[in-house]
Amino acid sequence: MTPNSPERPPLPPFSFEDAVRKVRMAEDAWNTRDPQKVALAYTPDTRWRNRDTFLNGRAEVEAFLTDKWQKENGYRLIKEIWAHDASRIAVRFCYEWHDTAGQWFRAHGNENWEFSDSGHMAVRHASINDVPIDAQDRLFHWPHGPRPEGHPGLTELGL
Repeated sequence: MTPNSPERPPLPPFSFEDAVRKVRMAEDAWNTRDPQKVALAYTPDTRWRNRDTFLNGRAEVEAFLTDKWQKENGYRLIKEIWAHDASRIAVRFCYEWHDTAGQWFRAHGNENWEFSDSGHMAVRHASINDVPIDAQDRLFHWPHGPRPEGHPGLTELGL
């Protein structure tokens, strides 16, 4: 599929397997830390709430993600499906990152997603809490990019 494709499979209505695949595709994309690539998963008029920030449209999402990944160094993310219906998916996630002073954090969060018929995310609500951790307490160790197959997920890691 090309970035300009009008559809982004899997498409609603989602089976459980479709929803799990959609979650992993989102995780893999976010782990690239490529704001342009990630923003293409959303409708042109997407609406977001991320913590205390409200965004409208792909351009705002791309700018937000650009700023986010300039501040959140060493970003590694794991997402896990929580629930789904025909066009909505609920996800829990954790990601680890460090600030410019070297302090590591593990962010714990939940997202609610609503998809258009084309398979693009139209609405995203995210609630996130950052918890400071020591570097030796990190659990997400893989090279930059998508989490390798076989790396434990949140449940297996006890998160």
